Amino acid sequence: MNNQESNNPEDTSADEAGFDATSEANLNDEAFDAVAGEIGGSSEGPSLEMQLAEANGQILKLHAELENVRKRIRREADEQIRYASLPLIHGLLEVFDNLRRALEAAETSQSTSGLVEGVQMVAKQFEDTLGKFHCKPIPAKGETFDPHVHEAISQMPSDEFAAGTVMIEATQGFQLHDRVVRPSQVVVSTGN
Repeated sequence: MNNQESNNPEDTSADEAGFDATSEANLNDEAFDAVAGEIGGSSEGPSLEMQLAEANGQILKLHAELENVRKRIRREADEQIRYASLPLIHGLLEVFDNLRRALEAAETSQSTSGLVEGVQMVAKQFEDTLGKFHCKPIPAKGETFDPHVHEAISQMPSDEFAAGTVMIEATQGFQLHDRVVRPSQVVVSTGN
């Protein structure tokens, strides 16, 4: 046994395992030196400072790429919004062309019946074009007054229409999908 005997049971177990305080300290110093060598850099690989600089460079490059993508998406969205009505305008220009043709035909013809027919056809084409873009007229005459889609401009007594019913449509209203573009201006019956 050792010259120095200890009554402490922890010392006994350490002696039995073959360790003493000096060998444990040497082991810790060796581990520290190994880790410090890796951190400090060695001739085998890049130093930690170089790795950090490289990682920072990659982060900056990714941030720049992300900002470029954001700008491109914003620019494309602005362009789509700016030209979103292009198909509608194209359809309306066809209606405009037919309206001009009807007016030209009316100027050369003595009969107004042809003009009326031409304008009716253009009005139908105009309504169909709006319908293609989900812009539909709001039903009014004979309907129950609905303040969400109708705007009452007057009230009148009527024997033909019950109270609260639209009896005259002064201006036709339209809605785009479920949103009112323009409410119908109507005269509402007050009954007898």
